[in-house]
Formats: sequence, C-alpha cells, structure tokens
Amino acid sequence: MTSGAAVLDAVFLDRDGTLNVKAPEGYVTRPDDLVLLPGAAAAVRRLNERGVPVLLVTNQRCIARGLLSDAGYAAVAARLRRLLAAAGARLDSEYVCPHDAGHCDCRKPLPGLLRRAAMERPGLDLRRCALVGDTESDVAAGRAVGAATIRLAPMGTSSAADATAPDLAAAVGLLLTG
Repeated sequence: MTSGAAVLDAVFLDRDGTLNVKAPEGYVTRPDDLVLLPGAAAAVRRLNERGVPVLLVTNQRCIARGLLSDAGYAAVAARLRRLLAAAGARLDSEYVCPHDAGHCDCRKPLPGLLRRAAMERPGLDLRRCALVGDTESDVAAGRAVGAATIRLAPMGTSSAADATAPDLAAAVGLLLTG
C-alpha cells in the first residue's frame, strides 16, 4: 500500500457501493434515492483534512440507456455533494462515464476516466494514486494505470486488488497509515 498521505497524489473513489448505497433496481435515478453509506462522508473528510484530493470516477450507463438524463444525473450529483458538505467533506473533481459498455474508453474497467483526470490535473502521477471501489472492474481500472487498489468487500473475498476492506472508512485508514 502506501506509507502515508504524503505519497498520495489523489484517491479515486467509485460512487455506487463505495460512497452510497447501491439502488435495488441497479441505478440511482432520483436525488432522494441517493443515501450515503455509514462512515463514507467522514472517510472523505479525513482525506480532505490530510490534503489528499478526492476524485469521483463513476460509470453511469443509465444515461446511455435513457433511464436518466444529463440534468437528472446533475441533480443526483448535487445531492451527493450536499450530503458530503453537510458532514464537512467534499469531492475535488467528478469524472463520469455516461456510455454503455463497448462504446468508449472511459467505462471502467478501462482506465479512461483516470487518464482524463491526469491530463486535467498537472502533476498528478497515477502511480502515486489509489482507487477504492466495490467491484473488480474498479480494481482493473486502477491497476491499468499503476495505482494502488482497494476493493470494498467482506474480508476473505478473492480480489485482484492490493487489499480489501469492509468499508470506505477502513480503506481510508489503510491508505493513510500504510
């Protein structure tokens, strides 16, 4: 892993299943349906307090499928930002793939969203970043650019990630303490 926040250029976070509860029907399509996972806002705030940029990277195929408009996504994203702000936390940037599978290079497990962040943030070295997500496709995107990876999953879950953690708070603890 890392030996502390000083070596982290940024932490990439998946959204659904990492920051918020996954919707039972698969997609969060209304702002009121976005519910933060316990401890998620405090974990983001801990990274913010250490000066580590927190960058959201999320696949939102529901846009390509017509289940959510761009304006609808913006409303859901605004609720996420409000909920985090209420807990003293913030995202530094948000990167969204609105495409269906096979139509782009930004949909995780492909690393396009991470590479875009590196292009937009001068000095960001993806090898000094970490990606935290709840699926193997999140892990694959991080590994493709040499980032450290943590998969949120029950202990003992098999994963290609560098580590697993039960929740975002535990993952942030691993990143900040090594």
